[in-house]
Amino acid sequence: QVQLVESGGGLVQTGGSLRLSCAASGRTFSRYALGWFRQAPGKEREFVSVISRSGVSTYYADSVKARFLISRDNAKNTVYLQMNSLKPEDTAVYYCAAEDSAVLPIRATLYEYWGQGTQVTVSS
Repeated sequence: QVQLVESGGGLVQTGGSLRLSCAASGRTFSRYALGWFRQAPGKEREFVSVISRSGVSTYYADSVKARFLISRDNAKNTVYLQMNSLKPEDTAVYYCAAEDSAVLPIRATLYEYWGQGTQVTVSS
C-alpha cells in the first residue's frame, strides 16, 4: 500500500510558476512509477507527466512540454511537478498517482494509487 498527498496548489497569474509536491508513504517508494494527471470541470482526466522508478526516464504531454518539469527524490518519498509559464488552460485539479511498473504508464486506468488532488487556478 502507498498513500499519496499532494500539496502546493493555489492561485497564480498567467505566466507565473507553481511547484506541486506529492508525498508518499511506504518503504517501497522506489518501485513505483509516478504520474501527474489533471482534471478540469466538465472534462476528462488527462495525463500530464510520468517519471520512472529511478527518475532517469520522463515523459510529458505535448501541452506541457518545455513548461513543466517532473522530478522525484526517493530519499524523501516525494515527487514534484514544477510548472512554469502557466496558462489559464492549465487550471485544474492536479492528482499524483503511483503504479508498480518498470515502464512509464500513461493511461490513468493503469495506476493503482491516487492522491486526493490539489487545485491549481491560473487567472488571466
